[in-house]
Amino acid sequence: MNDLIEKNLGLMLVLILFAVGFGGFVEIVPLMTQKVVTEPIKGLKPLEPLELEGRDIYIKEGCHVCHSQMIRPLRAEVERYGHYTVAGELVYNHPFLWGSKRTGPDLARVGGLYSDDWQRAHLYDPRSVVPESNMPAFPWLFENKLDLETLPKKLRALRMVGVPYTDEQIENAAKGLEDKTEADALIAYLQQLGLLLQERR
Repeated sequence: MNDLIEKNLGLMLVLILFAVGFGGFVEIVPLMTQKVVTEPIKGLKPLEPLELEGRDIYIKEGCHVCHSQMIRPLRAEVERYGHYTVAGELVYNHPFLWGSKRTGPDLARVGGLYSDDWQRAHLYDPRSVVPESNMPAFPWLFENKLDLETLPKKLRALRMVGVPYTDEQIENAAKGLEDKTEADALIAYLQQLGLLLQERR
């Protein structure tokens, strides 16, 4: 039987597709029906416009390349970073920023651990607050103003994939952000990370 399958490329391809399809179906469909995976945790709200801009800057500057945002339910990780990550706190994230690389610490629960001034100093010159840091400096973030033209479009697009932004929030998305810099937005994003399930280390 093995000889027949191995020598018949078409049959082997069909069997591989069947095996992968069946395995995917068995693994994925049950997850789609579990409320714990699809429902937001109590108190979860969509990101404010400034925080959303900060998240986009976090992605643009490649912060997710060195910092994961997923604490695994392992004792060493929970003791170091706080409460493990649960699906319900990430339902409004598009795309997810879990990651697995930790050149720098995990940031899933960094919200409120440091002051805004500390965050500013760290972004401008990381070694001024953490002498052994190998993180690059991001001084241009303090000069670059936010691109507010696309902000309502972002909120509208996120609403199409299930993030509950209201018409009023979309209409007033850029209000009061005219003088904000990319650094302000990134700090606002970092300061809200993980606050709902935060356990201080």
